[in-house]
Amino acid sequence: MKWLLRLIGLVVLVAAVAVGSLLLLPGDRLARIASDQLTAQLGRDVSISGDVSLSLYPVLGVSTGPIRIANADWASDTPMFQAASATIALETLPLLQRDIRVKGLHATGPDILLQRDDQGRANWDFGSGASSGGGTGVNRLSIEDLTLTGGAVRYEAAGSAPVAYRNVDVALTWPDASGPAALEVVLRPAGQDVTVTADLASPMNFLAGGAHPVTARVSTSGGSADFNGKASLAGEAQGTLAAELLSTSGFLSALGLGGADLPHGLGQAIAAQTQLTVTADQRVSLRGLTASLDQNRLSGDVDIFLADKPRVNGKLQAGDLDLTALTEGESNAAASDGWSKAPIDASALGLFDGEVLIDANSLDLGTLKFGKTRLLITNDNSRAVFAIRELQGYEGGFSGQFVMNNRNGLSVGGDLTARGIEAKALLADLTGTEQLSGKADAEIDFLGVGQSVDEIIASLRGKGAFSFGRGVIAGIDLDRIMRGGAIGGGTTIFDSLAATWDIASGTIDNDDLALELAALRADGDGKVNLYKRSIDYTFTPRFLEARDGKGIAIPVQIKGDWSNPRISADLEKAIDLNFAEEKKRVEDEVKDRISEELGLETTEGESLEDVVKKKVEDELMKGLGNLLGGN
Repeated sequence: MKWLLRLIGLVVLVAAVAVGSLLLLPGDRLARIASDQLTAQLGRDVSISGDVSLSLYPVLGVSTGPIRIANADWASDTPMFQAASATIALETLPLLQRDIRVKGLHATGPDILLQRDDQGRANWDFGSGASSGGGTGVNRLSIEDLTLTGGAVRYEAAGSAPVAYRNVDVALTWPDASGPAALEVVLRPAGQDVTVTADLASPMNFLAGGAHPVTARVSTSGGSADFNGKASLAGEAQGTLAAELLSTSGFLSALGLGGADLPHGLGQAIAAQTQLTVTADQRVSLRGLTASLDQNRLSGDVDIFLADKPRVNGKLQAGDLDLTALTEGESNAAASDGWSKAPIDASALGLFDGEVLIDANSLDLGTLKFGKTRLLITNDNSRAVFAIRELQGYEGGFSGQFVMNNRNGLSVGGDLTARGIEAKALLADLTGTEQLSGKADAEIDFLGVGQSVDEIIASLRGKGAFSFGRGVIAGIDLDRIMRGGAIGGGTTIFDSLAATWDIASGTIDNDDLALELAALRADGDGKVNLYKRSIDYTFTPRFLEARDGKGIAIPVQIKGDWSNPRISADLEKAIDLNFAEEKKRVEDEVKDRISEELGLETTEGESLEDVVKKKVEDELMKGLGNLLGGN
C-alpha cells in the first residue's frame, strides 16, 4: 500500500513538474508551437501573436492574442478566420510528455469569410490544399471541440450577392477524427435565434467533398424543419424533408425574409413532407409533396430556383380548397358600415416569381363557391395572374383571368366570361338578391385600385354585358301592372333579357336593357352604385296590345338599398309616355276657352302661358304710358 501511494505521488510530482515547466515556457514559444500544430492539422498558415500564456481554466490550453487562419490559395487575401483573442485547448496526456497537441479552439467575436468560386471550390474545404502548409490538411484535421461566440460570418459565392450574418454562435463536437461529429449553429439574421443542428456520420468524408449521411434541423420560434439524407459541401442534398411551422410568418421573419402576413388557408401554419433534392446550382426539387396549409390539403411536385430571386414552378392537386379568408373582410362588413377599410397586405407577391397549376375538386371564396377548378397562377415581379383553365359553378362555367398587381400600390382587375350560369344563385351569393332567375351568359372587364376593399370598390371601372334566355323576375307582375296599375307581389316570366353597362367610380351605368315577353317588351336605364350598395333604376314595360294597338307603358322605379329596394310605378311619367296627344288636346281646349273669356289672341306654336304673359305686359305698359302723359 505504501508503494502504491508512493507511485501515485510520483506520478503527480512528474505531472506537476511537466505542467510547471510548460508554465515557464516563454509566450512566443507557446504561440509558435500552437500555431505549428494548427497549421499541420488544417493545412493552412495559422499565425498567433500578442500575449500568449498557458491557462488551466476553463480549459487546459493556451490563451492567445490575435489569431489568423489563412485563406485558400485561389481565394481572396482576406483571412478565412481572424479573432482578437482565442483559447486553444490542448491534449492532456501528450502535454505530460512535453508534446503540445491542439484538440480545440474557442474564440469570441471572430470574423469568418466563406467563399466559393465559379468552379465550385470552397475555401472551407481544407482537403483542397493550403496556402503554404502543403499536404492534405483534411487527413490531419482532428480538432475535437470548436466554439465560436458572437462571430461575424460573410458568405460569397460566384454569381450571387454576398450574404452576411452577425452575432453567430458555432459549436462543433468531434471527439474522434474518424468518427461522427455534432454541429450546432445559431444565426440571428433578424435578431431572433435560428438554430441549425446537424449530425455528420463521417465528417472526414464530408470535408473531402462527397455526399454523406446528414441529419439536420432548423428551428425558430415559428417552427422547425428536419432533414434526413445525404449532403455535400458543394451544397447538394438528397433526402426526406419534413416541416412543422406553427407560424409561417414567424418562421420567415426569423430567417430575415419579411414574414409576409399570409391569409388563412394559404399557409399561416404549414405541415409538410417531401423528398428533397438540392443541386449545386441552388435548384430545389420537391417530389411527392404533401402539405397542409391551414385547413387546405395539397399534393404534387414543386421546383424552386434559389440562385437569385426565388422562382417556384409546380403542379398541385387539392381536394376542397377553402380560401374564404380572401373575402372575409368584405363579407363581414355590414351594409350600413360599407365595405371593409382594413389594409390589404399583398407583400407576399414580392417574395417569389413562378408558375403553379392548381387542380381542385372545389373552390370556396366565402362570397362565391365553385365546383371543379383548374387555375394557372403566374407571379412576376409582384404581379400575380390567376388564369382560369376550368371553373365550374352556378350550373355553368367561367373563363378568363383575375389579376393582383402590387408593383406600385395594389390594384385588382380581370376579364371574366360566364356561360350558362344560374343567375338566381350567383346574385344571391354576390349581392344578396334573389329576384332574378334564369340561365345567363355574361362578360365583364374591371379594374380597381387601392389598399383596401373600400378603396378598390370606390375606384372600380370597366364594362360588361349579359344576356338571358327564358327567365323569371320575382316581386314584379308586369301583366298585373299593365292591366290594373297595381304594384307589388307576383312574378314575371320573360322570353329574353339583355343589357350592356359601363362602370366608373364604383357605379354601374346602363341605358339599353331590353326585355321581351309574349305581349310585352320592356326597357330599362339607371345606375347601380356598388360602393353605396344602392340602386336607382327605371324599368319601363310596354303592353303592346293595349289601347287598340297603340300600347301602354308604365315606368317602374326600383330605388334604395339593393338587398331590399323600394318598387313603385311612376304615374306622372306614365302619363307623359302614354297620353301625350290627349294631354295636348286638353291643353289646347283650355287655352282656347281662356283666350275667349279674356279676349286673348294666340298664334300657332304659342302656349297659353306665353299669351297670358304678353297680355299682362301690354296692360302694364299702357298703364305706365298714361301715368307719364298725365305729368
